[in-house]
Formats: sequence, structure tokens, C-alpha cells
Amino acid sequence: MSFAAIELALRAATVALLLVLAASLFRDFRNSTAGRLAVALALGSVAHAATAAIGVTSLISLWHAPAIALSTGNVVVFWLFSRALFDDSFSLRWWHGLLWLAVAAFSFVNCMWIAPAGDPRPSIIAVNLLALGFIGLAVGQMLSSWSTDLVEGRRRLRIFIVAAIALYGGLNAILQMLALRGDAAEIANIANIAVLAGIVAAICVAMMRVTARELFPAASEAPAKAAAAPESDAADQKLIDALMRLMADERIYRHENVTIGTLATRLGIPEYRLRRLINQRLGYRNFNFFLNNHRIEEAKAALADPTQAEVPVITIAMDAGFQSLGPFNRAFKATTGVTPSEYRKLKATAA
Repeated sequence: MSFAAIELALRAATVALLLVLAASLFRDFRNSTAGRLAVALALGSVAHAATAAIGVTSLISLWHAPAIALSTGNVVVFWLFSRALFDDSFSLRWWHGLLWLAVAAFSFVNCMWIAPAGDPRPSIIAVNLLALGFIGLAVGQMLSSWSTDLVEGRRRLRIFIVAAIALYGGLNAILQMLALRGDAAEIANIANIAVLAGIVAAICVAMMRVTARELFPAASEAPAKAAAAPESDAADQKLIDALMRLMADERIYRHENVTIGTLATRLGIPEYRLRRLINQRLGYRNFNFFLNNHRIEEAKAALADPTQAEVPVITIAMDAGFQSLGPFNRAFKATTGVTPSEYRKLKATAA
């Protein structure tokens, strides 16, 4: 079998897998932001699987350029997907669409006019450096927020998904910039599409091992508390009581840079056990949400207190453990539906 036939078979298999994955994701997870972005990522990857080529410097046809633009724009979708996957409260903004459009448009203009006007190598390098930049942002998001995730199955799977896609994207970008030719380019193309097919297949298999609630919660879904086994209920309840004492009596959530490791050390248990307790017994999916819930409850009490009517909102926020006013305002409104100032006025009027 020739290199061309092998490459075509691998591309066809990858496209088929991606289409099945996109259909499955849409059916099961279309009600969540992360799920919809996963569908978009899978469909954008179809364009990549159909157009990815190492060492090609010939002119690009008008029908081919839009597919390449969609493939390039997919790095923005990957970045947004990684944000949504690591932050249950993430929501899409209008400028996210503009950013995707700008990257895709740049790729299209590059294919049609910039690269054909002279040496294509600088433009190829520019496009792939842009892709590497968004891959770096996605990996940074994974590293910065992974420790606060409380859902064990999702923690393992999403690291695999983001790391695998990032490694493939980085490898593809580097191969593109090398501008290989001849047999080396043919072998690189086959290897590139084979790795992509393997990653897609592995992601499909891995996603079968977690539940929909673990990976892509619906936007309107309330956190659910899992029932504990009878033999562990008493021991778990003692730990929960001790944790609540740390929250209520010592107000440890006020401390700067408090982590789940800090609390686990204070309770004398491994981090994984505390993570499981907060998730399965208290219903939280993210450690920061757990902390912020206590901080906001304290802030609500202070804002409703007539004796603190003249205390600035930022002082109340800082006293409760927030480091700045912006995150406090966003977290407070997300929880109560109103801003801190509006909440204070409502309580004053009710009194």
C-alpha cells in the first residue's frame, strides 16, 4: 500500500471518529458550555484532519482555504474549551467569537494572498506560533486550576484530554515550521495523522469511563450530594464536622492562600480524601467555590448589619478573605443575583 493510500485511510478514520464523537457530545452535553465547546472542537478537528499537511508549499485552492482557516481557528476553541472544562462558572463572551474570527480570517488571508505573494515560510511560522500561543494558554489554565478541582474522575480525564491535544498541537506546529520535503514530508504526514487518530480514539475510550455529570455539568445543574456507604458515614461525618468548625470558628477561609492541602494538614488526612468529602458529601465541584461560599455568607451578614452601614464594600470583601473587589463582586452576584451594594440597599429597605 502506498503512502498516499495509508494517509487517506488514516484521515478518513479520524474524520469518522471525530464526527461520531461530535454527535455523541452534542446528544449528551449540549446543555453545558464545556459540552458545546467540545462539539465545536471536534468539528474543527475534522477540518484539521482533512487539511493538515506537512511540507506543502503549493498554492491553496479557494475551497481548501476555508477549511484550513477553520482548522487554525480551532486553537481558539481549544483554549476556550480548556477554560470551560476547568471552570464550571465560565461563560462565553462576545469577544471570544471575535477572537476566533480574527484568527480564522488571518489564516484565510494568509492562505490566499500572503503566502502566495512570496516565500511562504514566514507566514507558516507566524500561523503556527499563534497556534502555540493558544496551546500555551490552555496548558497554563490546566496547571493553574487543576488543584482546585474536586471531581476525581474529571481531574484525571481532563488532564489527559488537554495534555494530549496540547502535545499533538505542539508537535504539529513544530513539524509545520520545519518545512520538510520529499519522503521526510510524506512520513511526517502519515505519522502526524496517525498520532491524531490515536489521540481521538483514546479520548473516545477515556470518556466512556466517566459520567456526564462528572465531566460536563449542565449550566443549570445544582451540585448533588452523593450518599456515603454506611460503614464510612460516621467517620466522614466527624471529618465534616471538624472541617465546618475550621470554617465557622476559626474562619480559615479568611486566610491568604489557603489551599486544600492546608485544610487536609489541619485535619490530618490526605488531600484526596478531603477532596472527595467536599465533593461527595457537601456537593461542591470546585474548592474555590467552597471557600467563596463561606466568604460570601460572611459578607452577606456584614452587608445586612445596620451597624456596618458605613463600612466600605471593599473592606467587607477583604475581611471575608477576598483579595480584591472585582472577584468579590463577580462571585457575590453569581451567588445572589445582585451586586453587594444592591444587596445592602435591599436589606436596608426591608428593615
